[in-house]
This record gives sequence, C-alpha cells and structure tokens, in this order.
Amino acid sequence: MSVTATADRGAEVSPLAGDTLPAILLSHAEATPDRVALRQKELGRWRRITWAEYAERASLLGLGLRALGVEAGDKVAIHSENRVEWLLADMGIQGIGAIAVGVYPTSPAAEVGYVLGHSESVVLFAEDEEQLDKALEVRKDLPNLRKIVVTDMRGVEAPEEDLVMSLADLEALGAAEERATYDRLVAELDPEDVAVIVYTSGTTGPPKGAMLAHRNLLAAAASSAVAYDVGEDDEVLSYLPLCHVAERLISVINAIASGYIVNFGEGPATFATDIQEVQPTFFLGVPRVWERMLASVEIRVADASWLKRLVYRTWTGIGVGLARRRWEGRFGLWSRLVYLVGWLVLYRSIRVKLGLARVKGALSGAAPIAPQVLEYFWALGVPVREGYGMTENTAQATVTPEDDVRLGTVGVALPGAEVTIARDGEILTRGPGTFVGYFKDEGATRETIDVDGWLHTGDIGEIDDDGFLTITDRKKDIIITPGGKNISPAEIENKIKVSPFVREAIVIGDQRKYLVALIGIEGDTVGDWVSRQGVAYTTYEDLSAQPEVRQLVQSWIDEVNEDLAQVETVKRFELLPKELDQEEGELTATQKVKRAQISDQFGQLIDAMY
Repeated sequence: MSVTATADRGAEVSPLAGDTLPAILLSHAEATPDRVALRQKELGRWRRITWAEYAERASLLGLGLRALGVEAGDKVAIHSENRVEWLLADMGIQGIGAIAVGVYPTSPAAEVGYVLGHSESVVLFAEDEEQLDKALEVRKDLPNLRKIVVTDMRGVEAPEEDLVMSLADLEALGAAEERATYDRLVAELDPEDVAVIVYTSGTTGPPKGAMLAHRNLLAAAASSAVAYDVGEDDEVLSYLPLCHVAERLISVINAIASGYIVNFGEGPATFATDIQEVQPTFFLGVPRVWERMLASVEIRVADASWLKRLVYRTWTGIGVGLARRRWEGRFGLWSRLVYLVGWLVLYRSIRVKLGLARVKGALSGAAPIAPQVLEYFWALGVPVREGYGMTENTAQATVTPEDDVRLGTVGVALPGAEVTIARDGEILTRGPGTFVGYFKDEGATRETIDVDGWLHTGDIGEIDDDGFLTITDRKKDIIITPGGKNISPAEIENKIKVSPFVREAIVIGDQRKYLVALIGIEGDTVGDWVSRQGVAYTTYEDLSAQPEVRQLVQSWIDEVNEDLAQVETVKRFELLPKELDQEEGELTATQKVKRAQISDQFGQLIDAMY
C-alpha cells in the first residue's frame, strides 16, 4: 500500500489520573466526593448525584455482578435509554474486568437477540418492561444469558423468578460484599484488556462487535481534552444513544476524564425542554439534530410579523459576515461590538430557545453535514466544529481547529492520531484509538487493520497541503456513470437536506443514464407549510401525495441543481409514501439509510423514474 498525503498534527497530551475509567472515577470520589457529577430529571425535578455516589453505586453493581458469578472477560449488556443507571452499570461492569455491551434502545427484539447472542452476554441490564419483553421474546435463543436486571420494575411480571431481578436487589447483593474487593479489582485492571464492545450500525449486513480496550478509551479522553478544552465547570446533555461511540465519548469517557457534569433528561420526547433548562456549555449534535434546530427556527420565523422577519434576515446575514471574520482571525473590537448588538437584537433569543445560550464549544459528527447548516450556527455565535471518527478508532481521527475553520472539511488530525490517503482514495487512520478488532471475526479484523497498523475506514477523501481532510463519500456508495465519472451521492444528498422541508434524500444512479432521488419530506415543517396554504391532509402518505408538496420539493431540487455540474443534477425524484423506520429494516439504529434495503423496497418507484 502506498499513500498520497499524510496529516499528522499529533500533540502531547496530559496524563490522566488513572489508566482506566473506573480508576479515574474512584479518584474523583476521593478528591471531590461532594462535587456534582450527574443530574437526572425525574417528574420535572433535577436530582443531583455526586462523584462519591457515582463511584459507590457503580461499585455496588460491580460487586453484585460478581456475586452472580460474573467474571473478568464476561460480557454484560445494557439495553436502556440514556439515564444515570446506564453509566453506573457501565462503570460497575468495567470495574470488575467484565466487558460492557451496549444495545440500542430502539432495537426491535430480533436485533436485541442478535447482539445478546453474538456477544455471548451472561447478564442483561434492561431499562423497563418494554426492554425486558424484547429479551424474553428471544430468550430461547440465548443459552448464555443467566440473569436480567431491570432498572424500572413498574408493570413487570417476571415469568421466571430466577431469571429476572431488580436493579435495587442487585445493589443490595453488592452491598453484602466487601467494598475493598471492588477497589482491588479496579487496581488490577490491565489497560490492554477489552473494556467495551460497541456494535456497529450494520448498513450492509449484521452488526459487527468492535472491541475497545481500556487504553483506547483513555487515549480518546486525553486527545479530546486537548481538542475541546472542557473541564470541571462544563455541562453536557446526554441524549444520543449511549451505546454509540460518539455519545459514549461525551457522556462517559470525557466526562469522567475531565470531571464535568452530565445531565439526563426525561427522554427523547422532552429533548427541547431539557436542553432549554440545562443550557449546556458543550453540545454534541449529529447533522440531523442541527438540521432540525435550524428548521424549528425557520418555521417560527415564517409565522412571525414582517418586521421580525426583516430583523431575522438582516442579522443572520450580518452574523455570516462576522463568522467569516472569526474563521480568518479578524474578529476584533469592532466585530465584537457588532456581535453584541446582534446578541441583544436576535442571537440571544434564538440561542436561549434552542438551549445553546451558554455553549462555548459544539461539535457535529457521526455523518456529513451541509456547510450551509454550519454557517448558520456560526452566524448565531455557536461555534460548531466538525469532527470525524468511527467506532473502530474510538472516534479519534480529525476535528476542525477552533482558530482555523474551513467549511467543507472535517479539520485536521487529532492529537496523537495520523490520517493518510491510500492510492484508491480511501481514508486510513492510525493511532492509540485504533480498536482491538471485531469480536469473533478475525477475517474482518484483518481486512480493516493492515500489517502497518492503518485502519481502513471505507471512506473516500482528500487531504490538502495544510493537513485538512475532506470526505467525499463512502467507498461503497460512489456512483459510477456509464461515461465513467465518479459521483458522490452524499454531497448531493447533503445539499438537498439543507431544506427544512426535506428529511431524507437518497440519490440513485450507479450505471444508470442519469441521477434520480427518493425524497422523504419532513412531516412537521411540510405540514405547517401546507396548512398555511389552506391545503387539508390526513396522513403522512396523504401529505406526500399533495401536488403542492411535490411542487415545493421540485422548486428546491431546481435550486440545488443550479449549483451542480450537469452530470450531477437530479433529473427526477419521487416522494416516499412513508417515513423510513428502523423496525422495518430501512434505517440503522443510528438512523443511517440502508441503501440496499431501500432499493429493494422502493424498486418500482426507482424504475418508474427511468
């Protein structure tokens, strides 16, 4: 293998207070026992958990698992929405040398069965009756599963008393053990041992279990501390799935390493209220979250008076100019004064409503985001930097420098990481975040990590002379026209999804005469728009079938096409008659589109466009 360019801006990282996360947690409990570590919203009230309570309850769960016969190297799964108990279980599992396995809370029973069976999990932490029922549905196919620990026992009627127990009972079991045993087990942990198994989303087949060692997690924490400049006075809101490496990094790994507060709301349905109440100082959002925030503002503005719309357009325009001055290092006294006026007139009110009033740092990751969306938030003074990484490198590849923002790129290599481009354009990474391998899949591991330690990401990209990485697409998704031109569907799809009326865009055209697209509308925003046009509708399918909606989307596609080369333009499109769904196999747990499934399911729509 040969490479065309290498970006390596490795920087020295500070040592942490231990060589595993459980060890650092114990050090926090000893040094600052009464300091708040976590906050959980319950019935509208925020309950505080100190570092001492965090460490104590994690140790009780760990010792309780030991009493159940869980040994070092055993796998223990967690199937729950984001809540304090997720972190307690995670640290309790890791602290005794067992391996934590996350299961997406939205996973249907079949996926739950696959992850539990493939990982050979011996104990499952299930959040409530709903998650318990999924496990019980596939129980007969799980010979290794010995115990299910339920956090919220309301409505639970255990069919097998020896199989199901409550979280409280597990803690009581741990309280009967010698606490010093847990401390000893933590001290004996080997940083080279596997700490967690993270199952990838599986866009092209069954999920694979990526094994991350304790040293991987600590390496990620050390480089993130340098890149994001967070500390004890910061706060985050935990809301993305904790079994995904990105949220695990923010809510568990970095939080324990840096000592900041992690807030847990009451669930996905209360996200807008929760973030307004927390007003985090650091915020991670996947592109979908940033796009929805932008759409929510534009909906309100569309219903505002002409004067408010004028103020909005004027000051967002001024904000874009200010943002560009920030990126170029020209944000002087005059720019600060102008921004202060904008803050008083517009920016503050929008940021408060979005829950971003206190944000000092923000990150977009997990998927490509349109530059226009990033520009918008920078115009409000929200410094959203784009990062790039994946489960297999513990999300440690690149991040946009705070003082050198170049939209369209995902920044430069993180401290300690290397990024390079292979001859065929594939992005390769190397560094202390590189995973151990795939559980029970040595063949896939060898295909992913080569003999020189380079991780093959499957993404295509370019690195410029300053070390900035640009991602063009997934290697397997590149469209090749009959004329031999390579086209990146992701780039076109991102341009289309900038519209607040578009939720999904799937561009198709490999070995076809021209490009077409399947478009999924954003039900809320389109519904609001048609209501203002006096158009009545009932269901999502009915809404998609309205001629006014089709014309609305057509106008936007025409606008997008104006900025594309002729061969890249979308010649035809069809509106999806339904919202894509994970349970029907159309989306992964991380809401990524399964292209093969979509092509099969909507084959007639696609063929009709040709």
